[in-house]
Amino acid sequence: MAAALLAYFIGGLPFGYWFVRFSLGKDIRTMGSGNIGATNVHRSAGGKAGVAVLLLDILKGFVALWLAALIAGNSVPALAFALVAVMLGHCYPVLLRFKGGKAVACFVGAVLYLGPLALLATVPIYVAIVAFSKYISLASILCALILPTLYWAIYQPDPELLSAAFAAGLLVIYRHKGNIERLRAGTENTFSLRGKAA
Repeated sequence: MAAALLAYFIGGLPFGYWFVRFSLGKDIRTMGSGNIGATNVHRSAGGKAGVAVLLLDILKGFVALWLAALIAGNSVPALAFALVAVMLGHCYPVLLRFKGGKAVACFVGAVLYLGPLALLATVPIYVAIVAFSKYISLASILCALILPTLYWAIYQPDPELLSAAFAAGLLVIYRHKGNIERLRAGTENTFSLRGKAA
């Protein structure tokens, strides 16, 4: 339980909000899509800011799982709960009144700890989807299921960890419900490496 609570609070550290607030004096929640994640930071505050937030959010997922393993002695249930908890923390952070991001980078960080080969296999798929479609959201939605599937195929993890990985992926998809509607309507934003000048 302690590991899960710690993971939740780590997940809830709003790096996207803090980074834009301290570097630009602006509230990322009033910019672009209003999301605190790396994609909106990239579009609204510039590419360098987006990369910084992306790396920080990935670090959250990794550190949360690493600390859970340290605290609970690599207990499988503890790791499974920590995976779900860090995702929930990012999506519903106490510090921002439970209005957070979509947890894609946080999921990446967690799987980087649990199954790096699965993540490595997913990256070229993600890049290919973005390259052909120009939609970050579409790549995130599809890879939210591809990543746990590859985690299962490569590692054959315990059922608790596998269930947690798929639950995390489904949470990512749920958090993209607005993007799904815009994709269907043809109004979703496309991705550009340049972002916006800060």
